[in-house]
Amino acid sequence: MFMTHTLRTKAREELIDITRTVEEDVRSSGIKEGLCVVYVPHTTAAVTVNEHADPDVRQDILKQLKVLVPKDCDYSHLEGNSDAHIKSSLIGASQVIPIHDGRLMLGTWQGIFFCEFDGPRNRSFYVTLT
Repeated sequence: MFMTHTLRTKAREELIDITRTVEEDVRSSGIKEGLCVVYVPHTTAAVTVNEHADPDVRQDILKQLKVLVPKDCDYSHLEGNSDAHIKSSLIGASQVIPIHDGRLMLGTWQGIFFCEFDGPRNRSFYVTLT
């Protein structure tokens, strides 16, 4: 099964919890055992699995990424978003989550996050269930 989702980001950098959307895809699919792939088709965005109980974790991740990859540096890319490209490469464009008994096998505190690094923009992500 393949699903396409769209969202509108609100800030240049943010982590948006998409866990419920992906969980609903799994529920509605009827798949009991398998794999869920979440993929982001953008070069300045990414997807990650991390803690979703405390929103401060999201802010800490973004804060540290800004330290590791500052916006203003001596980049060759002239569009002004090289930092977003690098952050996207560091985090990655996809996540694979096992499905067992019709549920995502996320840990107690884990959630799935769309990572925006060059917003605000209209974005999409894909969910494939096998």
